[in-house]
Order: sequence, then structure tokens, then C-alpha cells
Amino acid sequence: MPRGHSNAGANRCILAGSWMPLLVLVLCSVIFPFFFFFGPGAVENIGELGIENIDWRGKMAAKHLKSLLSGNVIDVISAGIDDENPLNLDVFLKSNLSASWRRVGEDASIENDSILESRQQAGDIELELPNSGFTNSSESDDQWDFVDEATKLARRKLREERREKRVAYLAQHDDEATLQLENDAIQSSKSFDSAVLGKYSIWRRDHENEKPDMTIRFMRDQMIMARVYLTLAKMKNKLDLYQELQTRLKDSQRVMGEATDDSDLPPSALKKMKAMGQVLARAREQLYDCKLVTGKLRTMLEGAEEQVRNLKRQSSFLGQLAAKTLPTGIHCLSMRLTIDYYLLPPEMRKFPRSENLENRDFYHYALFSDNVLAASVVVNSTIVNAKDPSKHVFHLVTNKLNFGAMSMWFLSNPPGDATIHVDNVDEFKWLNSTYCPVLRQLESTSMREYYFKADKSLSAASSNLKYRNPKYLSMLNHLRFYLPEVYPKLDKILFLDDDTVVQKDLTGLWEVDLQGNVNGAVETCGESFHRFDKYLNFSSPHIARNFDPNACGWAYGMNMFDLLEWKKKDMTGIYHKWQSMNEDRSLWKLGTLPPGLITFYGLTYPLKKTWHVLGLGYDPNIDPKMIAGAAVIHYNGNMKPWLELAMTKYRPYWTKYIKFDHPYLRNCNLRE
Repeated sequence: MPRGHSNAGANRCILAGSWMPLLVLVLCSVIFPFFFFFGPGAVENIGELGIENIDWRGKMAAKHLKSLLSGNVIDVISAGIDDENPLNLDVFLKSNLSASWRRVGEDASIENDSILESRQQAGDIELELPNSGFTNSSESDDQWDFVDEATKLARRKLREERREKRVAYLAQHDDEATLQLENDAIQSSKSFDSAVLGKYSIWRRDHENEKPDMTIRFMRDQMIMARVYLTLAKMKNKLDLYQELQTRLKDSQRVMGEATDDSDLPPSALKKMKAMGQVLARAREQLYDCKLVTGKLRTMLEGAEEQVRNLKRQSSFLGQLAAKTLPTGIHCLSMRLTIDYYLLPPEMRKFPRSENLENRDFYHYALFSDNVLAASVVVNSTIVNAKDPSKHVFHLVTNKLNFGAMSMWFLSNPPGDATIHVDNVDEFKWLNSTYCPVLRQLESTSMREYYFKADKSLSAASSNLKYRNPKYLSMLNHLRFYLPEVYPKLDKILFLDDDTVVQKDLTGLWEVDLQGNVNGAVETCGESFHRFDKYLNFSSPHIARNFDPNACGWAYGMNMFDLLEWKKKDMTGIYHKWQSMNEDRSLWKLGTLPPGLITFYGLTYPLKKTWHVLGLGYDPNIDPKMIAGAAVIHYNGNMKPWLELAMTKYRPYWTKYIKFDHPYLRNCNLRE
């Protein structure tokens, strides 16, 4: 082949090989800047979505661009053009992509149909652009302007429709969102304790002391370690360090005093704490021995535990002692009333309306008490909340010592239209040791030694003291087992303890069908407590054979008794049988609830719990809503409302039924 031909072929190869880089260079230097400067107008012209004021340069560039890009690419670009964003992802969101790329809450298919429909209405006509060159005719320009104007109107209408849908959606959910925001704000405000000084911002947790006694606890820990190092310093003959530790220990004790909160400490507390820390650091360097320190701490821990046990026994003893005592004011009230009663002429000692005492159509109550003030609260609260007080009859029984005081109080303070009568338990001649096993047992020598013999140990004294409470040893407490004998002509009677308060009308209890049972009471058992095995000795074969240890216990204090069924089933005879078997106290300890559980076993009808709420004498965590909704509240336990050890938050439920401005109460210095 001639040399010239070979050179020409080589040149053609070089030109052919360099064509592609030149094309890329042209695209980068011409086409992409074109998109940057003229993109919105040009692309919209290509996609037949023109802008009104586009100049002739944009039209020319669009016609040239048509020859370079395919129709599908131009459609994608033109569909993504928006007035505010020249190139966006709407077209991809509206295309047939996966569901994860679609807009939440919008129907893309409906939106696409709207776009197509608006384009057809605007007279969209597919323009035939030549592959090369361009036409500058007026007809072509008019067609571009027409398509541009009609399409803008259609797109504006579409945007308005979107805006209206969005406004309707927001208006529909506006009320719910506002309510949710308000509730969140209320809950957030509840968590902010504005009553505590210094909490100027709920966000400044770093400036807030989460534990108000943190400094006190730290100082106590320092004092414990100081006592440990005192022993070690004396043991190793470090007298100077011993004296300094003793001085710092006394300073810390003096500064702390009886403070329970950091705010109670004086300003010098931090200085003393720092000085103690420095001494402890030196003591650690000179005296620390792991074995010796551990042994001393163990000895101190054992001593502290023994001290806690002694304090608990002492607290139990003092609590039982306080529970059995009578406040001075109530004792004064009883004495003054007794004197005034026996100064009355005999004809003025009679209660009115005595004919109602055996009327079966009335509502009868049994109340056995030796506390004048407590009995007055029970009667007064029942009358105040009764719908028709004239139909309520109170049968009150007390002992010989308080008979005059109880009678004088209700003679001088009659319960309105209700009927009341006071009896003396010592005048019930049929209630003697021959008939009643409890009286026979209380008169025995062994019982007196068991319950009244002095014991030198504090633990034994505290355990036996509760059984020396007069309520366990008095026949007033056991008289509840003889209701048919005391009131032989009544069919039903409601028994109330003197530590109860009535808050609602109780006449509905007489309408409750006991379904052949003798006793109507509120059950007190939970998942594993207040069941029969808590009160009875199931190691005894007599108890194990006859009763279920998981049987549910119930409460004395508000009980509806059907006296007709009582007589039919001889409940008093059943009580005598079991009481006689318990003479050696092998079945249960002294009290009335265990024999009551045995006597009325299988014959107790469970009442609704709202009739009777218990625990106000020992449980500080009763729900106030339960107390407010209860017909009767019961201060069972040692913290009676008339004692100083009563729980303050429960006392107003009781004191609201006492007239503290009464002359008798003022003279005896009884105040709310």
C-alpha cells in the first residue's frame, strides 16, 4: 500500500478516536451551562410547558437541544419543573415507583390524572421539532405562547386545588391537635414543682440537688469512719491523730444536731465537712488496715442492729400503752357528765319515745361502748346522713362506770327525732359465768396469771400488753355474740363499733337479701392475707378438720345480723362450744374476731366493699376516693381518732361530727 494511503487512514483513525472526547467536552462546556442559565425556560419550551417572557435565545437553544436528547429524557425533565424549584423529584414521586417513594397522604394516581386532564383541556399539541436547524416563523411563536399560557393556567389551578385540600385536611385535624397539645402542656406543668424555692428552671437539672439530705448523709458517713479510725488510732498509739479525730467528730455532731435536711444545716457545715475530710485522709494514710477496718465496721453494724431491735420493742410497747389509755379530756368529760346525771331527779333520767325500741318497722342499731365522745360521733354521723331520722333507733350499752355519763350526754344532747336508749351491761343478770364461757375463763386463776402477771422482759411485756387492753377483757366486747338475748323482739339489727363514722344513709342495708345467712359483712382478705390461717391455729386438729385455712376473713365493726336465722341455727350455742374448747388458748388468742370467724363460718354474706372501708387506724395509704365513697369508715387499729397518735389526715372525718364549742367540751379543754 502506498505511503500516502497509510497516512490518510491513520489520520481518519485519529479523528474517529478523538470524536467522543470532543463530544463530552462540548456537552460540559455548552449544554450544562445552558441548563444553568436558561434551564427553566428552555426545558419548559422543550416539554411544551413554555414561560411567557422567554427570549428568542432560549427558543433556539431548545430546538437545538431537542436534537441531542431523547423524548423520554425531555419529558422527565419537563415534568419535574416547578416555579419555585427548577428541577425537583415530583415526577419520580408520581411515577410508577415503589410505595416507599410515594408521598404520604397523597394519591399520586389521582394527581397524574388531573395533570393529564388539564393538559388535554389546554390543547396540548405535540410539536415536531426538526433534528437540525430551527424555524423563526410567527406561527411557531404563537403556538408556543398559546401552549405556555394554557399550561400555566392549568398548573395554577392544580396548585390551588392542592392548597384547598391541604387547608381542609389541617382544619379537620386542627381541633384534635390543639387538644393534644393542651393535654401535653397540662401534664408537663403538673411535673413542675413551683413551690420549691430555687427551681427557677425545670431544664437546669445540673443546678438542682436531687437528694435534699445529701450533705447530711455524707457527714454521717464521715462520722462513722471517724469512729473506726478513733479505735485504730488508740490501738496504734497515735494520740495526736486520736485527739484531732475526736475534736472533728464533736464538731460534726454539734453542727448536725437534729437536722434532717440540708437546709437545716448552718453555713459552717461545709467548712466542718471539709476539715473532717482532710483528717480522714491523713488517718487513712497512717492507720488503714483492711482487716481491722472490716472487723470494726462489722462490730458497729451488729451493735446498730441490736439497737434497732430494742427501739422497735420499745415502740411497740409504748404504742400498745398509748392505745389503751384514755385522754385526759375524755376522762374529764365522763366525770362531769356522771356528776350531773346523778344530780338529776329520777323522773328526768328517762329517754323519750321508748315505744319505738321494739318496733320492727324501724331501723335498729346496736352500739356497745364505754367512750362517750366516740359513741356521740357514731350516733350523730348516722343521724346527719339519714334520710328519715325519725325511723332510726339506737340501742346503746355501756358499763356501770360510764352509764351515768353516757345517759347524761344523750339526755342533754338528744339525737333529733331519732330514738335512743342506754343500758348497763352489769344489769344483765343472765350474763354470768355459769352461762358465758368467756366470763368463766376471765375469772380463772390461770387466765389472770397469763394476762396480768408482770414480766421483767420488755419483749414479753409488749406482746402481752395488747391482750390487757380493756376492749379484749370487757364483756362489752363479747356482748355481740348475745344479740338475740339482748333484743329478743327484733328481727334484724345493724351492729356498729364505736370507732366508726357513718357517711351515708344506711337504710339500704335492711333491704339486702342475706340469702339465708346470719351475718352480712365486708370481706377483708386479699391474695394471701386476712384469711383464716392468720387468726386460727391450724396445727390444732379441731381447727384443721373443720375449717379451710384459705377461707376469706371478714370485718367486725359494721355487721347486719338476721336475728331470726340466728335463733334457728343456734349461733350462740356454736359460739359457746368453741369458746369452751379454747380455754387453754390453743385455738386462738384472746379477742372477738377469731371466734366470730368460727361461729359464722359458712353463714356470712359478703357485702359490697363500699359499705365499709377499714384501716384508718393503722394504714396511712388508703385511697381518699375509697374513703369518700364509703358508707362507713372504720378506725380499726391502735391510732384511734381521739388519741394524740391518730393519723392527722384521717382525723377530720371524725372531728367534723363533734361540736367543740359545746360547754362540756370547752370545760374539759377538748379542742379540734
